[in-house]
Parts: sequence; structure tokens; C-alpha cells
Amino acid sequence: MQFIGRSYKGCTENDRMHGEGEYTFPTSTKYVGEMKDGMFHGKGMLLFPNGIKYESIWEDGISKQGSFTFVDGLQYQENNWDYCDGNDRRFYSERCNGIRPAGESQMTDLHPPRPIPAGCYDCADGFYDPVTRVITSYSGGFVRSAGFFEWIFLSICRC
Repeated sequence: MQFIGRSYKGCTENDRMHGEGEYTFPTSTKYVGEMKDGMFHGKGMLLFPNGIKYESIWEDGISKQGSFTFVDGLQYQENNWDYCDGNDRRFYSERCNGIRPAGESQMTDLHPPRPIPAGCYDCADGFYDPVTRVITSYSGGFVRSAGFFEWIFLSICRC
């Protein structure tokens, strides 16, 4: 696992992940929870580096029932999802805390917004630079190169 950027801390049985454990993917995403015969099985949670979390009941590596929570605490609802649809374009923090008065419009979900480098865009897990087509973390480290479709979306969206 170490040679391909993965790691595991936890119980094993017959040299396979079994019982409680923590599995880390090469992307730094972590699974924390129950394992069986080398697969996610039982209660477990995927923790993404950007703070998003997916909690689920797993059977033989397949999520059977789960909940997805965004960094700001917004919980995804499969049915009757009414956030950011055609009728309501508020940020989640505006839904929780109310809309700011005229002249103090909110341009991001954070208030006050983090400073964005000139010519760049905030893309939720860092800043996108359309010249280099690279996304850097908020602290300045490399996150990834923008893929073709991501680059097209970010260039058109400009949000």
C-alpha cells in the first residue's frame, strides 16, 4: 500500500482489513469505520480533504444508505432537494443566517469572503488560475491541474 500512496491502520484478519480501521486513499480521502474481508462493511464514513463527509452503511464495499454533508454543514437530500435550484439561489449560510442588507451583498458562502488573487476564481477547494489552469489550495499549495471539462466550466462560469 505504501508504494501506491495508500495506508491502513486498524484490525486485520487473514492479512485483510477486517473490523474497525482507517483506510487512506492516495488522494488523502479517508474511510473510517468497519471493514469485512478487505472491504468497507458496516458503519463507516468517507472524509474528503476539503471537509466534505459521506456517512453510510456499507455492504461488501457498496454504500447502501448514506448521507452527504458539505463543508458548511448543508446535508444533501435525495428527495425534495430545494437548495440552489431555479427558485432559490441563496448561499447556504444565507439560508441559515438571513440575507445581508443592500450594499453588503454576499459574493461567496463565506462572510467576509477570503481574498481571491487577481485574475483567479474561488472553486471551493482552492483558487483556479485560468492562465495556468492550475488549482492551488487556500494556503498556496498545489491541488491539481484542471481537467478539460473542469477548465471549460470554470472559464465559462467565472463565479
